[in-house]
Amino acid sequence: MKTGSALCPSGKCAPGAKLMGIVQEDGRIGYLGQPLEVDDQFVERAREGRMPERRFRFVNPCAEGGCHQWTGTRCGVIDKVMKELEGHEAEALPRCGIRPHCRWFAQNGAAACSVCALVITDTRETSQAAAQP
Repeated sequence: MKTGSALCPSGKCAPGAKLMGIVQEDGRIGYLGQPLEVDDQFVERAREGRMPERRFRFVNPCAEGGCHQWTGTRCGVIDKVMKELEGHEAEALPRCGIRPHCRWFAQNGAAACSVCALVITDTRETSQAAAQP
């Protein structure tokens, strides 16, 4: 995978981002078959109420060193989530439209996919992506 071609599966709600999934009542992500590009109107409406990143999962290009989650060589979000949820295994990998280009999959393979549905994005500067049990 070329640098800059990886996709972040825990991105921000912004025009041009892609909607990857919706947070379900049980706190897990319900994935769309293929991510849908969001526009200005979607972003405006999504920002009414709770943070859109707490209700939806978005995909953006991985910013690598431009992201505060970057460790210098890899994304720290999925490493932290996997450590917190060590031993958790999904029954089946979720249907995912970004897997071939996903930063998390590139780093940790199917093990990252098995916990991905539990990640709820929090974009506050002092927060990290949070795992929901």
